[in-house]
Amino acid sequence: MNILVLNCGSSSIKYQLININSSAVIAKGVVDNVGMKGSQINHTKQNNQKVIFKGEIIDHQVGIEYVLGVLKSEKHGCLKELSEINAVGHRVVHGGEKFNKSVLVSKEVIEEIKNCVSLAPLHNPANLKGILAMQQLLPKIKQVVVFDTAFHQTMPQHAYMYAIPYSLYQNYGIRRYGFHGTSHRYVSKRACEILQIDYNNQKMISCHLGNGASMVAIDNGKSLDTSMGLTPLEGLIMGTRCGDLDTGAFTYLMKKEEIDVASANTLVNKHSGVLGVSGISSDMRTVEGEAMKDNKRAQLTLDMYAYRIKKYIGSYTAAMNGLDILIFTGGVGENSSEIRKRVLSNLSYLGIEIDTELNENTKGEEMVISTANSKVKVIVVPTNEELVIAQDTKKIIK
Repeated sequence: MNILVLNCGSSSIKYQLININSSAVIAKGVVDNVGMKGSQINHTKQNNQKVIFKGEIIDHQVGIEYVLGVLKSEKHGCLKELSEINAVGHRVVHGGEKFNKSVLVSKEVIEEIKNCVSLAPLHNPANLKGILAMQQLLPKIKQVVVFDTAFHQTMPQHAYMYAIPYSLYQNYGIRRYGFHGTSHRYVSKRACEILQIDYNNQKMISCHLGNGASMVAIDNGKSLDTSMGLTPLEGLIMGTRCGDLDTGAFTYLMKKEEIDVASANTLVNKHSGVLGVSGISSDMRTVEGEAMKDNKRAQLTLDMYAYRIKKYIGSYTAAMNGLDILIFTGGVGENSSEIRKRVLSNLSYLGIEIDTELNENTKGEEMVISTANSKVKVIVVPTNEELVIAQDTKKIIK
């Protein structure tokens, strides 16, 4: 069974064609600069050969039509007929309180996704474009949506509510929703498979550390609390997002800089975080390199980044009354031994013992980096959100 996984952004389309029976990625790629100058498709074949197609791509439907053409092309494709695609799975960022699991696309589902646009104005409209485009291009094919927020719908009310007038929650749905749910779901289950233990009988903390970053406390297989909130801004320090910030500081900043809400929102989402503190880059690899050259602001950035994660580990351990497994994933979590080392330092009170050599040599691979004597198992698990989307799609269409 072949499942096409689509992740549509405002000006991009990421795609993977997965044979779900073998979990093999037959082809993958990204359409860049949709509706802009310099549009192109970066396509990777099953043999890892890469090819670039340049041309005008005016909207998402045209972009997806090009992708289908590439998949079927005689020279670069992998399909003889588009009918070999058995279903399409979509990543949708926000499902609000309506969706706690993946669902088959219907008119009612599309309307509910539209109702969540105000909660994710940068993401849901683009996600919808992918769904509607496939309805036009392959009208008979079944489609499934997998929500970033669904995994966190098990959070108790005392964890997801904000201490603002309750009427604002009732009127506008202002609460903590959380994101990266598909990633956290995959790596937590995969960690238990690797460790050969029961997923539903563990206290876990999953750290998805990338340009966007979030953590989740998973108690007996369910999300208990997570660091992102109403939007992906809350929580950890990220590539360009500030994470936790005193709202008083936010309004004070607006007054001092004489900027409007839109400008202030851009400041804390696009110009803060690792980029804002370091003044160098949002890329952790660059910042780590500068820190090794004794750049003080780069060193401060690493200290702040790791400290924020460490605080969440402590609070989530307290919330769950213990910790069995600590997971690192995402571009930074999987590849930066330096960040892992900084985060894991001074956690001896939890009984964490790290194999220094294993940590140093682990990059982008599954690996238990704690010692045999460690009371908490610490493991690196590369995420695979596309596979989860494909698996959910198979399950639902059957």
